[in-house]
Amino acid sequence: MSEKNTKEAKKPQKKGEDLQKKIEELNGKIAKEHDDYLRLMAEFETFRRRSAEERLALVGSASADTIKGLLPVLDDCERAMELLAKSSDEAAKEGTALIYNKLMDYLKTRGLAVIEAKGTKFDVDLHEAVTQFPAPTPEQKGMVIDVVQTGYTLNGKVLRYAKVVVGA
Repeated sequence: MSEKNTKEAKKPQKKGEDLQKKIEELNGKIAKEHDDYLRLMAEFETFRRRSAEERLALVGSASADTIKGLLPVLDDCERAMELLAKSSDEAAKEGTALIYNKLMDYLKTRGLAVIEAKGTKFDVDLHEAVTQFPAPTPEQKGMVIDVVQTGYTLNGKVLRYAKVVVGA
């Protein structure tokens, strides 16, 4: 009988060990699934952030293209105001200045800024030298003597380099 009692005592112990192994196995699976879930959530957050950044970049580049297309209109307004400065037609002067100022004010609200070049030191990050001219004074060497075409930045990034004449 003792042999039978021993076998019966081992059965529940073996069943308990089997159950413990199953519990550990299931806990391992749960931990792995939880880890996979956390990784997937992190990847999704990264995807969502990148998508938002790409949308902002797309909108920014679209507005930059539109504003860049309007720069020749600004240039034409500047030329017209220079020509009208010699004219006696006050209405034309005022009208052209009004159009230029309205357009410029609107573009400034969108982040456009004029690159101030004349009288500043030549900077390759902002200026494009179209020619060099002998400097009238030694202080003007390496300085911008004249501006051929106005340059602009959009939200701190160069949209169009200022085309300048540099003192040599």
